[in-house]
Amino acid sequence: MTLATWPTYDSYKDSGVEWIGDVPDQWLVEPGRQCLYENRDRNTGMKESTVLSLSYGRVIVKDEDKLTGLVPESFETYQVVQPGDIIIRGTDLQNDTTSLRTGLAKDKGIITSAYINLRPKAEIDPVFLHYLLHSYDVKKVFYALGSGLRQNLSYDDFKYLRLPIPSPPEQRAIVAFLDEKCAKVNEAVRIEEEQIALLRERRQILIHQAVTRGLNPNAPMKDSGIEWIGQIPANWGVVPLKRLFRERNDRSTTGAETLLSLRMNEGLVPHNDVSDKPIGADALKDYKKVFAGQLVMNRMRASIGIFGIVTSSGIVSPDYAIFDIAPRASGDFFLQLFKTGVMGEQFRNASRGLGTGSSGFMRLYTDDFGAISVALPPLTEQGAIVLHINNLSEQIGDAVRLKEGQIAVLKEFKSSLINEAVTGKIKVI
Repeated sequence: MTLATWPTYDSYKDSGVEWIGDVPDQWLVEPGRQCLYENRDRNTGMKESTVLSLSYGRVIVKDEDKLTGLVPESFETYQVVQPGDIIIRGTDLQNDTTSLRTGLAKDKGIITSAYINLRPKAEIDPVFLHYLLHSYDVKKVFYALGSGLRQNLSYDDFKYLRLPIPSPPEQRAIVAFLDEKCAKVNEAVRIEEEQIALLRERRQILIHQAVTRGLNPNAPMKDSGIEWIGQIPANWGVVPLKRLFRERNDRSTTGAETLLSLRMNEGLVPHNDVSDKPIGADALKDYKKVFAGQLVMNRMRASIGIFGIVTSSGIVSPDYAIFDIAPRASGDFFLQLFKTGVMGEQFRNASRGLGTGSSGFMRLYTDDFGAISVALPPLTEQGAIVLHINNLSEQIGDAVRLKEGQIAVLKEFKSSLINEAVTGKIKVI
């Protein structure tokens, strides 16, 4: 059912507000102060201990083991939240134009006083009001309200914010309608996202098979002699990485070369393409020079596959490791191999320093990297495997993009449905 097929009200009037448009004749258009007030109940005496957080448009209970970092000395400065309160993150509108800023509290607890806590008046259904403010949020209405150097919102902005208000029975009917329809859309989105995850998992499995077992499932196999590698095709060899990769340490004397950043998915890209904070040449002196065809490794994040092949010369962080690649090794082949889970485990085990897992200050030093042995196919087979992976990635990428497009359509439909319902463009009662 499309939005155009839903029934509408018999007659409408101009709301006087551009982003609301026409509303049903019997609806009111009220300033926020007639519909809500600011809850300023502080947690004096530690009345509550459950810490809440606004995340992706939802007010959630924060895990106790995640209460680290910028934690206040006392939670007495936090505000007490009741179920049905609407939490608004009204800070820093100027620098963040993408985050969802509204959430409906379903749990009792406390939340930072940096947020605005709105409590609906008795005749206003909290869920209806949240749907309405969520619609405003999606349409970026709040960005026309903020004030100050960093464009922050305060309760005063909501006191005068015009709101279309139907009768209490209509509010409840709209909530029931949207709850049902949104749940169906959310389930459809969940299924699409699950299928995307399965496609990406399938891609990783097929890449792992290709770079560790080759492309011929009927190829004769032999024992590699290394437990974690296991069986390999009979025509493959086993070599330590130090036989294939030789570290280079060429330094910039001017800092004038193109600064490159190493990214998980994009590989090496110009720093200015991914950051709006340029770095002057003086600060880049003694950075490491890189040249086309070399391998770059982030020592601290090798275990999660942060490697890149240089396509054009430039400079990178002095903490990265730079390697020339032996003629019998394909950089593109090893880039795929180094991003597999089994290699990540080997890199993690070989890393040294402070910290555990993939966090802390664990580094993969060159000698430890070089001591790891890998299976080595003939160079022509490496090329065939890379071509196979590229074709496979393109096919799966197309399927993922199709599903991402379907998700975008579903989410756009949901946003439009909410907006049409809470402003009376469609009649659901």
